Amino acid sequence: MELKEENIINIHHFLPHREPMLMADYILELTPEKVITSFEITSDNIFVQNDQFVEAGLIEHSAQTSSSILGQSFFANPESNTKVIGFITNIKKIEIFALPKVGDKIISKASLISQYENICQIFCETFLDDELLIRTEISLFIQELKS
Repeated sequence: MELKEENIINIHHFLPHREPMLMADYILELTPEKVITSFEITSDNIFVQNDQFVEAGLIEHSAQTSSSILGQSFFANPESNTKVIGFITNIKKIEIFALPKVGDKIISKASLISQYENICQIFCETFLDDELLIRTEISLFIQELKS
């Protein structure tokens, strides 16, 4: 996938996560039903062990990618000071095939299966080039915190 600077969206506008728990760098494509993200594995990442991005990191990356579909409704205005809470409510399926290494750039593609108010079920796959690393089907909950 060729990355064009004008098409890249800063993921900070769609997720409440910040370092050291931010596991996605950019949104490459975003619609109400699908998202594609990229993430470069760095040596200082908290989920790196022995130069590999471990399973927990892949799962967190998948969840953050997936939550940006629902999160876009809360972060539509990047200037707002919106605060949200979100968490995984269920992991229906998870298959891990390989682990990326430090320096690798992974691409994730997630699509909405269903949504009821602030709960959604999402299918996500993460790739290193053409190699499938992880496939998940997860349910997420996201809600705005009222002041």
